[in-house]
Amino acid sequence: MAEEKKKPGFQFNIIKNDPLDGHRGQNFGSISLENIAPIYIDINSHEAHLDIGGLHGKAEVERRVKWVKDTEEVIGDDAKEYFLVWIAVERKEVGPVYDGAGACYLMVNKEKRRGYKMMHEHVNSLDDAMKGRIKLDILDQESKNALREFLKGHNESMWENSTELQEALSK
Repeated sequence: MAEEKKKPGFQFNIIKNDPLDGHRGQNFGSISLENIAPIYIDINSHEAHLDIGGLHGKAEVERRVKWVKDTEEVIGDDAKEYFLVWIAVERKEVGPVYDGAGACYLMVNKEKRRGYKMMHEHVNSLDDAMKGRIKLDILDQESKNALREFLKGHNESMWENSTELQEALSK
């Protein structure tokens, strides 16, 4: 019986601080999440909060659940729906700005210990934010309002510098 060689997967090192400071990692590439923030918006209460644990799938809303691909396993009286919005911050000529934003959906039922999310949507939304794109079409108007108020409250001068995001949230 012939031995099968295991193909090495395409791997990244997620590093802290500047990815161009000389540390190149041991794999094919490096990603810095230093300028990314995950903001969770409760779809029912329209409350937005930042949970930095979301960078590694360890936000409070995501803890202690098994992820499934069928919403039927999650739906119930205790199910909560969220939008996760990835926000990227960059420094431009006008100063720091909210540069990119990508939104995706998740549902969590802590009582059943089940959660629903489509991982590829989360990865693509994070990628959009990191590349400076603003894709918030999935958000309803109340969620856009909650995000707007949260970002304004977090840093008003950064909000004032972020005309592209202001425009996207006013639609």
